[in-house]
Amino acid sequence: MAENRPKGKLYMLPVPIGNTEVYDVLPTYNKTIIDSLDYFIVENIRTARRFLSRAGINRPIDTLTFAELNEHTSPEDISKLIVPIINGQSAGMLSEAGVPGIADPGADIAALAHRNGIDVIPLVGPSSIILALMASGLNGQSFAFNGYLPVKQPERTRAIRFFEKRAQTEHQSQIFIEAPYRNAKLLDDFLSSCANTTKLTIAVDILDPTQFIRTKTIGEWRKAKPEINKRPAIFIIG
Repeated sequence: MAENRPKGKLYMLPVPIGNTEVYDVLPTYNKTIIDSLDYFIVENIRTARRFLSRAGINRPIDTLTFAELNEHTSPEDISKLIVPIINGQSAGMLSEAGVPGIADPGADIAALAHRNGIDVIPLVGPSSIILALMASGLNGQSFAFNGYLPVKQPERTRAIRFFEKRAQTEHQSQIFIEAPYRNAKLLDDFLSSCANTTKLTIAVDILDPTQFIRTKTIGEWRKAKPEINKRPAIFIIG
């Protein structure tokens, strides 16, 4: 009878956001883990290879094994990704930026790991969602990340007013993201849909030299709108 081999581990590996240097925002301990791995489950192979090179991994990139996990990956293919871990090979999960599993791929493979008795180990790194909330001055005891709002009207206005009411009645900070090229349109929709006294945090280019994070009332934002088009952004209603 074959000896049972211990299962590998799944490491959730953060990557920098913006143009920051890798170890300005990641602990050097992360490199110890990166250097121990030769199997990576990634959102995009090209981006992952570039990150690992910047991170100074201690082996040639071409000797590593990469498998993609993104919106195009089928449930059947996700099941295949975990087979090497079941067979004893640890893996690192990498998204495009920030932390995997939070507004980025990774949750499906983590859930599958739990179902198979595999340890899932998160490492420390930057989350634009949490960093924006930290700096906002809004309620950090109760908050909800709502992802993307509907693109089309009138669904978008209805959604904005629904979350605005929740922020007011439950005192719960409501967090949103948007594709950078649609930032200006979303800001206009907040300004046209929300009450003057509602607070709105706009956080763009987080951790970049051009970082801009401000919390003002809707009435104040109406008097002077920032230029945020095509800049990575987080919006928070409070």
